[in-house]
Amino acid sequence: MSDAAQPSAAEVRAAAEAVKAALDRHLEAVERRSGEGDPAVYAAFNELAAAAEVYDELLYDAYDEVTPFEIPGDDSLPAYAGPEEPSALSVLIRRDYVVVEPQRLLSQAQRIADLDPDIDTGNDGQGGGAAAGESVHTALGVVFGEFEADEIASRHKEFGLEEGDSTLWVVADEEPPEPGEWLSAPFDQADPHMVVCRFDMSSVFDEELDEEELDEEDEDDLEVLEPGS
Repeated sequence: MSDAAQPSAAEVRAAAEAVKAALDRHLEAVERRSGEGDPAVYAAFNELAAAAEVYDELLYDAYDEVTPFEIPGDDSLPAYAGPEEPSALSVLIRRDYVVVEPQRLLSQAQRIADLDPDIDTGNDGQGGGAAAGESVHTALGVVFGEFEADEIASRHKEFGLEEGDSTLWVVADEEPPEPGEWLSAPFDQADPHMVVCRFDMSSVFDEELDEEELDEEDEDDLEVLEPGS
């Protein structure tokens, strides 16, 4: 960062004061909380985390120093604010993949096209099966156009794909939307306050479990090595 863009001492001091004020507000919210999931505590927590993050960044930019704070990522959902008895719901799914074997993907797309030479490869809606295995972009369109998303999830290795993170949100509503209402912006209605439940999958969870198992193994080893055991 250039000297001209570095924050001033006054900016850093103001950020520190903001952290102090946010800390006081958080403590007050905790002292007055009405129970688990109190929205005031949740809001104060987020304000404190945001203020600490700003201070941490400014302190580093101005003085090349860091704080001992670890700002947690906000991967939790806010308190549910939807209808008590939903009469409609939406299921929002995201699955991430990495193309680890492009040639396998291209081969699978070409095999699909060979079985149906008139398959649409995105060439202005015209058939063009011979082009299915010529590019990853085209091959992805062919594969995902041929198979349901759930089938690809269960057979991803066959298509040269590797699973990344995935999540499924069940979002409540009082009435179903009108047909075609949200198709132009299908992901704009993912309101966390309306989520009834969610299911996440990530390799991070597996790593955490592995670490816990290693810790347990270490504890067992210590018990074996204790004098008199």
